[in-house]
Amino acid sequence: MNRFAFIIHPMTAKDAARKYPIARIVPDFLVEKFLKTKKPIIMSEIKGITSLTGEKTEGWFIACPLTARQLNDKSLTDLANQRLLECAQLAAELGAQVVGLGAFTAVVGDGGITLSKHSPIPVTTGNSYTVATAIEGTMKAADLIGIIPSESTLAVVGATGSIGKTAAMLLSPQFARTLLVGRDQGRTQAVADQIPGSIATTDLNMLREADVVITVTSADAEIIEPKHLKTGSVVCDVARPRDVQAKVVKERPDVLVIEGGVVSVPGDVDFGMDFGFPEKTAYACMSETMMLALENRIEHYTLGKDVTVKQVEETRDWAAKHGFELAGFRSFEHALEQTAIDRVRKARQDQKERNPAGGTTAIQTP
Repeated sequence: MNRFAFIIHPMTAKDAARKYPIARIVPDFLVEKFLKTKKPIIMSEIKGITSLTGEKTEGWFIACPLTARQLNDKSLTDLANQRLLECAQLAAELGAQVVGLGAFTAVVGDGGITLSKHSPIPVTTGNSYTVATAIEGTMKAADLIGIIPSESTLAVVGATGSIGKTAAMLLSPQFARTLLVGRDQGRTQAVADQIPGSIATTDLNMLREADVVITVTSADAEIIEPKHLKTGSVVCDVARPRDVQAKVVKERPDVLVIEGGVVSVPGDVDFGMDFGFPEKTAYACMSETMMLALENRIEHYTLGKDVTVKQVEETRDWAAKHGFELAGFRSFEHALEQTAIDRVRKARQDQKERNPAGGTTAIQTP
């Protein structure tokens, strides 16, 4: 049986209270100063993963003691890379054959390439299966509220990243129009040049024209506000931390926001810790790491800033083979109720009656 490890980290200084309770009352800057001195630790053992084929795997969650802000701080890149190597070394000592990078550990520096050159075991970011599940979930949600892709506008926020770029390449042929949103116009235009008919922009206000939005930036703050979104649209937020502000739910009941990459894991799974998901479910990036172990693909897999169409299709096939599947829709860490879907569908229908032009027409937010 092959085993795996998956690297996690505290999103904020206060999240470190899971291991160090004093972090609840100490100022964040002091907590982060303390975390810089700490070494990786084992958070839990993962048991009970059983494929439809009968194959089994187990593994460990290993914590990298740096927050999202620290991992995103270019002045701390060397420290971050050192801690990730220590995580991989610990994983190998435990008996893992492959290690996955979670959340911001997957975007430090060059997306695992540097780590892969020094790690004693193969590395993956898990981004291939993340793309596969984001696409599947987004299209299912769009269908439920009556969006016809060939008559609609797609927007991808974070289009210069590995997940965003590949999602745009796979989905854009199905839509009438594609908007690519990035922080740098030149880099975003370079991606647009590879996707026929797409438009590059740095302006989030352009999302008012989008019927379907996939957002997957590496920002450490919520960047999409209620005012940015179109009535009757679907937003798939794949980013961790999330890109969509929490107040969107209260202020924009006419918009459907779903989380990307929530997967049901086969078997009687025990993750050994609570990371905010229902029992026996995980992020897609975690699931890709598990599937590599089950497939006996003990090799570096999704690395760097590019995810290929082949990798997305391959991980989708592995999921079907082993029994990994989307675990319904979730929105802001809660199961999405049918009433929310019905409400957005009605809002879209009402808006279409008021504005027959539909499609790419900008709509003022409530």
